[in-house]
Amino acid sequence: MLRALLSGLGWRGGIWGCTFTSWRPHLPLARLLNVTELVNHWTAVFEKRGIPEARESSEYIVAHVLGAKTFQSLRPELWTQPLTPWQLQYIQELSSYRLQRMPVQYILGEWDFQGLSLKMVPPVFIPRPETEELVEWVLEEVTQRSRVVRAQGGPLILEVGCGSGAISLSLLSKLPQSQVIAVDKGEAAICLANENAHRLQLQDRIRIIPLDVTLEDSWAHLLPWGPVDLIVSNPPYVFHRDMEQLAPEILSYEDPVALDGGEEGMDIISHILALAPRLLKDSGSIFLEVDPRHPELVGSWLQSRPDLFLDLVTVRRDFCGRPRFLHIQRSRPQRGCPADAWPVPQPPRVAG
Repeated sequence: MLRALLSGLGWRGGIWGCTFTSWRPHLPLARLLNVTELVNHWTAVFEKRGIPEARESSEYIVAHVLGAKTFQSLRPELWTQPLTPWQLQYIQELSSYRLQRMPVQYILGEWDFQGLSLKMVPPVFIPRPETEELVEWVLEEVTQRSRVVRAQGGPLILEVGCGSGAISLSLLSKLPQSQVIAVDKGEAAICLANENAHRLQLQDRIRIIPLDVTLEDSWAHLLPWGPVDLIVSNPPYVFHRDMEQLAPEILSYEDPVALDGGEEGMDIISHILALAPRLLKDSGSIFLEVDPRHPELVGSWLQSRPDLFLDLVTVRRDFCGRPRFLHIQRSRPQRGCPADAWPVPQPPRVAG
């Protein structure tokens, strides 16, 4: 499935600045090809070389060179019009990256997430379709809260591990009165999130801070900006033993630090949970994207730390039916943090 594989690609004069591979597949140039013939040609080349999602990859590359987001959105006249020699060469150059298993998002240099066009730069983690579901769930919960308490203004949100800024910027765009504090320990991620915020003209409502949440007392650096209504994160959650099984697109191009969650995938998750009570408002919420094995592990971990006063209230499934998202809520007021109006925690349930 393309939704499960999508990673990202890069291109000439853009994010890579490296030379193209010397390998050049034979491209029949006795006549200038139209887009359908060209997509069929590169699909066959990709399939022969074992490239996943061969047709989708070729369609995205051809559409990009012709100025469209998708192959299906090409202007009608372009379907039969022969391509120019320059366009053919450019497509060949971009396709050579795909033959090296570079993700499509990096090749194109941008990708849409929740309707926003975000710049994509390696090795910053590429947002997946599952994470769009996490954003949709947060939006549902915030909307429901607003209906119940008739709250004025929007929530203050902390995102841990912001990467390209996909989650934070999506929430800001859908919640006009919200504000976000986004943290990441990667310099490349901080730079890219800042650039995407400015591209989308959302920079006035987001503070992007370099921060490693695994460092002792890291929470103290966030206190001046809090307390927050909710914490959202798609943390590194891949079990370390599973890292070598990831696709070449991921292993060769994306930052392993954004993926490897340690022995049980819990290294960063446990730090987020330990940090949360110091930063959340009363009954504040945490929304996490996790591995399907994590709901049980997180539930057990929270039971072993009653001092945190955090309850796992909901587990939600992704579009493939896997338990993928967690809603954790602070169950007891923390001294020094003003109360807010998030709903009282409910018994754990599995949704979706």
